[in-house]
Amino acid sequence: MAEVCPICEGAGLRIVQENGRQVATTCICQVQKRANRLLTRANIPKRYEHCSLESFDTHFPSSNRTLTAAHLRARRFVEGYPVETNGTGLLLTGSIGVGKTHLAVGILQALVTERGATGLFYDYRDLLKQVQNSYNKSNSSTEMEILRPVFEAEVLVLDELGANKPTDWVWDTVAHILNTRYNDRRTTIITTNYANLAPLDPNARSREETLGDRIGERMRSRLQEMCVVVEMQGEDFRQKVKRASFA
Repeated sequence: MAEVCPICEGAGLRIVQENGRQVATTCICQVQKRANRLLTRANIPKRYEHCSLESFDTHFPSSNRTLTAAHLRARRFVEGYPVETNGTGLLLTGSIGVGKTHLAVGILQALVTERGATGLFYDYRDLLKQVQNSYNKSNSSTEMEILRPVFEAEVLVLDELGANKPTDWVWDTVAHILNTRYNDRRTTIITTNYANLAPLDPNARSREETLGDRIGERMRSRLQEMCVVVEMQGEDFRQKVKRASFA
């Protein structure tokens, strides 16, 4: 049997004093239930369901102050949403294992629970795979049916941008998603392991790939208008603390 709220005793409303008279208002239990429903619909993977701004560890990895600054930026972003952000999102960049996905999910959870927003989490690779599968005649879902929620989400977390091998089709699909959300002024929170730089000299013998290499310079430039860039540096947390074991 579900627990009955001790405040409203299951009525969903509570009586409060307002300007010298009693008025009925929505009980906090209903607000929490709505937030739980929205979080369930947000498509957050089980591995990241525990991620919150409160649980984000800025002390490890401890290479510099960028993690503390990123955490503070995330908290201010939530507190200013939606008026101060006005459709502007965040681009979280940095090497593997510094907590970009944790912070992105923490922002999404806070926006839902604290600001009443709705949102979706998508892994960039999984999203592209779903779109590709829609071209299979045996698949009942169309490309637009898959992309519509991505276009229309109030807040979209797009994790691991640039992880797929760049092709013309990948670039076109990314452009379609980002341009649609840009034109509609919808908030997009993106994580990427690639440096937010333009494509480098393709003839160079040895170099690290950039975000421009992976999604194209046009879209990398578009992200400069869509998102505030937040750089996160540090050691790989998974290597230091969360290494898999049977213990």
